[in-house]
Amino acid sequence: MSSKAATPEEYLNVLPADRKEAVSRLRKAVLENLPKGFKEEMSYGMIGYVVPHDIYPDGYHCDPRLPLPFANIASQKNFIALYHMGLYAKPDLMKWFTDAYPKHSTGKLDMGKSCIRFKKPEHIPYELIGALMKKMTVKEWIRVYEENVKR
Repeated sequence: MSSKAATPEEYLNVLPADRKEAVSRLRKAVLENLPKGFKEEMSYGMIGYVVPHDIYPDGYHCDPRLPLPFANIASQKNFIALYHMGLYAKPDLMKWFTDAYPKHSTGKLDMGKSCIRFKKPEHIPYELIGALMKKMTVKEWIRVYEENVKR
């Protein structure tokens, strides 16, 4: 579900109370661990974390007018999602995350290529998400993106 919110705060303010608390905690875990250079903004109707044009002028290959996306947080109809492009583009990061997940959550891991879905807010492993965010710098994400995604 895409939001028309202009800011992350607006996005959070329209969520139901149970979702607002979980998404706010997830956002906090991301922001407290996000490496320098990434910028928080609304992206694709979700709370997004991007490489701004002043760091990566080429922007996103699908639409160079947009900054290079890295991660997103979304409250979808049936789940809360964290999208992390590094998981999709870097197999060793995906392996680390999938191996670590059972140690941090009692919920079953529900993933797509870059999407981690949490059907129950109490299953969100905030500490693990924080550790995940620290695993890739802006410089490394640009390198991985250019090697694996941008063709």
